[in-house]
Amino acid sequence: MDAPSSSPTLLLYNGVIVTMDPRSRVFRNGAVVVAGDRIHAIGQSDDIFREFSHLADDSLDLRGRLLLPGFVNTHVHTSQQLGRGIADDVDLMTWLHKRIWPYEASMTELDSYISTLLCGIELIRSGVTCFAEAGGQHVSGMARAVELLGIRACLTQSTMDSGEGLPEKWRSHSTDYCIQSQKELHKKHNNTADGRIRIWFGIRQIMNSTVELLLKTKDAAEELKTGIHMHVAEIPFENQVVTRTRKVEHGTVTYLEKIGFLRENLLAAHSVWLNDAEIGFFSKCGVKVSHCPASAMRMLGFAPIREMLVAGVCVSLGTDGAPSNNRMSIVDEMYLASLINKGREAFISGTTNPTAVPAETVLKMATINGARSVLWDNEIGSLEVGKKADLVIVNPFSWSMVPLHDCISSLVYCMRTENIESVMCNGKWIMKDRKIMTLDEGEVISLVTQASSNLLKRAGIKLPNKMNFL
Repeated sequence: MDAPSSSPTLLLYNGVIVTMDPRSRVFRNGAVVVAGDRIHAIGQSDDIFREFSHLADDSLDLRGRLLLPGFVNTHVHTSQQLGRGIADDVDLMTWLHKRIWPYEASMTELDSYISTLLCGIELIRSGVTCFAEAGGQHVSGMARAVELLGIRACLTQSTMDSGEGLPEKWRSHSTDYCIQSQKELHKKHNNTADGRIRIWFGIRQIMNSTVELLLKTKDAAEELKTGIHMHVAEIPFENQVVTRTRKVEHGTVTYLEKIGFLRENLLAAHSVWLNDAEIGFFSKCGVKVSHCPASAMRMLGFAPIREMLVAGVCVSLGTDGAPSNNRMSIVDEMYLASLINKGREAFISGTTNPTAVPAETVLKMATINGARSVLWDNEIGSLEVGKKADLVIVNPFSWSMVPLHDCISSLVYCMRTENIESVMCNGKWIMKDRKIMTLDEGEVISLVTQASSNLLKRAGIKLPNKMNFL
């Protein structure tokens, strides 16, 4: 094996290496060599240590800890983090029209920056090294935060050109404005922050999109060779509206297939209410799905995840935004994804099936499937030579994870956010020994308190008193 380049070299050894590579290799006592921003070598600890210990600039004895690829959160609204708790226990349309849209319409670029910083801290603490923005305001503020955080991101503007309930300032957004503004964001921010930022096109939802916007978005994304992020088939009401207004037999996915919108670069969020034929459309066209278990259970319903996986659809995991989940922990979503989908099997069939969506499948959803969903699997999502050094160190030696009989099962069923010890992205530590390395958390929290209060006042959002506070 060739010696590492002149880039700084780090040897991590004496750990359980969960590669998530095509052979699903796990090295019980393994090692990884990081040279610059990439993985240079991986293998048994004795072999790697013998060959590279004298060449390494630094080394880290993992002492039996687990080393695995960074998690990929494929659906998160970073600009909604300041709105955590403002829309609990309400239906989706009230959530959108009365809380979230007034909130987002009142945001400044500084608000978006602060919100993304706060969200990024929580993402990093749950082992996320890459996320897909689900669509929000002020992408330039998001990009500034992502650059500081050191994380990897596909950033997307919330885009709508029609529909009911839109705040006044958004009603003037023409289709051409929606497309051009996103092209300008792509030109300004794509491939910045040492290549960690990519700009995608966004469609908020079909009820706020003309067919012209859908088709022009498809063409623009194809032209710029980037992805499209869209909320798809979230609630029955959406399918009913589409069936009535777009003259198709069954809802959003059927309509998108009819107009040729379904493509390999489409990331469809939630996708709860679709039938077997529509799952077939996703599979045939290579559409990726972001499954957000907590958010779905809160407002949407049971997504047919097992059926999608059986059909060959690439399914990944997302948290959604703080007002629809409250927790931005992909660790929690892994646990929920397995249990919810096992429970759904019992509900729809009348018999239990504990083998539905097993632990190894869920771990793939959080790693390599996440990377495929954000069109970045050539560089991230697994530990392989030549891929980016996006790594997570998990300390399993705590009451929550011992004894460690099966490391894959334990990662899904036992791990807590507190077990995430260190996180590396692009070859740099962004959290080390549970300390965020790129910013001062206390300063961010101080900024959040004032910014969130001012934002709700501008938006005119008054939350009901649920208790008789004195």
